[in-house]
Amino acid sequence: MAKLYHVPLSPFCRKVRLVLAEKKIECELAEERYWEADADFLRRNPAGKVPVLKIDNMTMSESTPICEYLEGKYPEPALMPKGHEAKFEVRRIVAWFDDKFHSEVTSKLLYERVNKKVMGQGFPDSTNVKAGAKAIKFHLDYMTWLLDRRRWLAGDVMTMADFAAAAHISSLDYISDVDWNRSETVKDWYAKIKSRPAFRSILADQVPGFPPPAHYADLDF
Repeated sequence: MAKLYHVPLSPFCRKVRLVLAEKKIECELAEERYWEADADFLRRNPAGKVPVLKIDNMTMSESTPICEYLEGKYPEPALMPKGHEAKFEVRRIVAWFDDKFHSEVTSKLLYERVNKKVMGQGFPDSTNVKAGAKAIKFHLDYMTWLLDRRRWLAGDVMTMADFAAAAHISSLDYISDVDWNRSETVKDWYAKIKSRPAFRSILADQVPGFPPPAHYADLDF
């Protein structure tokens, strides 16, 4: 059986978890306090980051290469389209969320509100929190613009791009940092993806000291 070393609210770990679950690949979850730089974990990934996936007699790190490996080795159900242009769009949106969205929003909200406390690194920086709260409005508007033109973020079928976005959005929703009143279009998209069986374990996550809001696991939020 595969084994994933993860942190529950990490969007990068959640992206891998969603791909594994969508493809019905059985996987043991092992929560890893990577910031403690445990020697055994550093042997698995000298970069000291999660996710780390052990599968097929390999130990893999970095969420996007892991997801692309899973897509190639376990192609059904497909999370990547066939055409070169369509593949480019999926990868562009994955990179948008894992780079720009993460830098401007996730790191400013989730990391300040949750990670600092869990890691014993002090109190949230209010300047960062304000910047993240402002930036997420732009990103929700961009998602609305995309979804007004497509059924899903990268086209007419659900792809890895939707899982990358949902991984970040769900982590922020856990701490009530998504204004669902800003875009009914994004809310409808999230309701669709949230209702998938692959999302069940994500919605069951509990972080000690940070109870989720009542609507977090509600499919009709």
